[in-house]
Amino acid sequence: IDLALGGLTAERAEEVRVALLLPVGGGFTLAAGRNATPEGFVLTTPNGLIAEALDSGQLTYADAASHDPALERLGLAHGSQVAVCVPLIMSGQVEGALVLAHSNKGFFTRSRLDRLDAIGTLGGITLHNARIVRELEIERDRIMETEEESRRKLARNLHDGPTQTIAAVAMRLNFAGRLIERDREAAQREIKTLEEIARQTTREIRHMLFTLRPLVLESKGLVSALYQLASKMHETHGQAVHVEAEMNVSDGLDMSKQAVVFFIAEEAINNAHKYAEAANIWVELQRTEAEGIVLEVRDDGVGFNVGAVDANYEQRGSLGMVNMRERSELVNGVLHIESAEGEGTRIILEVPVAGKT
Repeated sequence: IDLALGGLTAERAEEVRVALLLPVGGGFTLAAGRNATPEGFVLTTPNGLIAEALDSGQLTYADAASHDPALERLGLAHGSQVAVCVPLIMSGQVEGALVLAHSNKGFFTRSRLDRLDAIGTLGGITLHNARIVRELEIERDRIMETEEESRRKLARNLHDGPTQTIAAVAMRLNFAGRLIERDREAAQREIKTLEEIARQTTREIRHMLFTLRPLVLESKGLVSALYQLASKMHETHGQAVHVEAEMNVSDGLDMSKQAVVFFIAEEAINNAHKYAEAANIWVELQRTEAEGIVLEVRDDGVGFNVGAVDANYEQRGSLGMVNMRERSELVNGVLHIESAEGEGTRIILEVPVAGKT
């Protein structure tokens, strides 16, 4: 705005009404203004002068500003005779719009319009760069949070599983050592049990490493990773996981989205195994007619009250639900969770193949 006003060095320049509009949702928000509606106002349906300028991608002039409905909502129409809308565009993408109005019909001379047009080009570049920087900052924060969550999850799993098991093994080894002197056969049985516990712990650690970074996901894709996850769940925990998916169903889905789909599938399967007492877990991956991917994970477990668990963020199951929802939002996905006590659980994730990553 200061740059635009600086280019209008003229008598009565202080009377110019100005509004800077930035895209938000399906409309525009008033990010900054002078002699206009308070900042934060949202213009949901731009029309008149503003719509014409945005459609053409060019500076647009109007000499009936007082009757323009969009200018009225922005507080620019009252007392104004003329108005100008400068679209702020970079690489064909609308980054915003600069709207100016004045009570003097002759205020916007040809030279001033040329200066505003040049300022519009510069403004489009500036806003584009600012948006890119912000998106990079958001992506950086997302990556950092994902890494931190992976560390927290690994710490929880190690604490709940191998750490306690190894502590128990140490105690039982001490007991077996004392038992050898009194009852050799009992000691041998204890050692045999400890051997099986150690093997099971090894399987659990390998399973954790797989879910932490499934190399098969990078080398062979999402479907192969889901089949291997099902195999490891059966091998490690004896959990029946049934996968149904065509091998090419994830074609065209970039690796970042495949990773999110895998994470949500793994989280849903893990929750069903830990909390639902499910005998069977079914995983289906399908392509939609709208060029998207649908993941469905359902189980025959005990089910739960979704609203009650969702409201209690301190519960482990609730944390898992929050994590799944946050991950789905990162790829512009939609997550549905359906469950009721005694009726199992059904989790559906819809992810567009193209778009935000």
